Amino acid sequence: MTDSTLFDLIVIGTGAGGFTPAMKCAKAGWKVAIVDEQPYGGTCALRGCDPKKILIQAAEVVDWHRRMSSHGIVGSAEIDWPALMRFKRSFTDPVPDRREKALRDAGVLTFHGEVRFLGRDALAVGDYQVRGKFFVIATGARPAPLRIPGETEVRTSTDFLELDDLPRRIAFVGAGYISFELAHLSRRAGANTTIFGRGNPLSRFDRDLVQNLVQRTRDLGIDMKLGHDVTSVERIGDQLRVHCSTENGTDSVDVDYVVHGAGRIPNVDGLSPGAANIEVDPKHGVIVNEFLQSVSNESVYAAGDSTLPEGSVALTPVGAMEGAVVASNLLTGNHARPDYRAIPSVVFTSPPLSSVGLTEAIAREQQLDFVVNAGETSAWFTNSSVASPYGSFKTLIDARTDRLLGAHLFGVHAEEVINVFALAIRSGLKREDLKHMVPAYPTSSSDIHHMLG
Repeated sequence: MTDSTLFDLIVIGTGAGGFTPAMKCAKAGWKVAIVDEQPYGGTCALRGCDPKKILIQAAEVVDWHRRMSSHGIVGSAEIDWPALMRFKRSFTDPVPDRREKALRDAGVLTFHGEVRFLGRDALAVGDYQVRGKFFVIATGARPAPLRIPGETEVRTSTDFLELDDLPRRIAFVGAGYISFELAHLSRRAGANTTIFGRGNPLSRFDRDLVQNLVQRTRDLGIDMKLGHDVTSVERIGDQLRVHCSTENGTDSVDVDYVVHGAGRIPNVDGLSPGAANIEVDPKHGVIVNEFLQSVSNESVYAAGDSTLPEGSVALTPVGAMEGAVVASNLLTGNHARPDYRAIPSVVFTSPPLSSVGLTEAIAREQQLDFVVNAGETSAWFTNSSVASPYGSFKTLIDARTDRLLGAHLFGVHAEEVINVFALAIRSGLKREDLKHMVPAYPTSSSDIHHMLG
């Protein structure tokens, strides 16, 4: 291969958003190349969803055991962190080779190394210069800069998920889903944990159910320092001191490890997008049209967390869906559009918090006419049979059409039951359609008709 090699398509990123366009176009006979500066597989499979869920499932076992310790379960359940990490790596370690082999078997030429645009149709890939008729940017997201003194002492969630030994005292900067999930995991694994949040935690979720999760988090022994804006991280010997400003002055906490959980931004700046006339925004990444095509360079498309158009959310299934849309538009011309209706989100705490559709606050902002059904579920069989004292729900029903507008769940199996509500909203089902469903019993889904009023 020479510096003048021309590809039909060059994909940047090997995660959910990039894999599908590369595979589909290669199988259609296109000359395709793909490149990643990190191990092949993307964030979800290697540094996010999958490894995190493996660790969290162990914490769920411990939580389940302790809840049932006076109800017939004997013995003890504790997390052996090094052994758990070995188990996690049995899933993540094979991913890069498998992903690259699948691409090569499909005829995709694979590259490793840093990438930057040299022009509208040219890339520098390590020591190579290659040209493409089309490009797909699927570089994911990265932690947003904290811009505080001592930021170099703060570790990422990626670093946390590679810890061979769990630190004794851990602080999480930011009150988003990463902090909640890893704090619950850390606490169940025996660490003393603190979450610092300067605003409303989990702002995309229902306020009432978030407060229930905050209470559960505190009951678990996690120090929730809300209204605390982290101003610096100071190293003092072998420990770290986290400094904060509060409404009442200042505060500080000494810990052994600090994790960044204060949000992520599209990872596109390092590509030198300006050299290719690719318009980008710090919060929204590559600016695209309805077909996920760059508004300023028609040869460029974007998928996954590298672009966040209106309605999109930074979730792996969304990236995969967008990758399929991009592939279709590349192969047959612009016609496919992403469908962002009724995409559920989950915070994998113990128990989990889930949401789909409109929150009550947004529905009121839109001045919709709707009915709210809400209540506690801790006394319901689903929760009481596993000794879980935490559970609540809220559903929003359109008063005119009787269709479901939103559903918000906190409790056992909330991460699964929310998918039923998502399907109902996406399909335009009415409340009576769900109420007349005959579910398997006893299951958490059998509670749905009680949540509809």
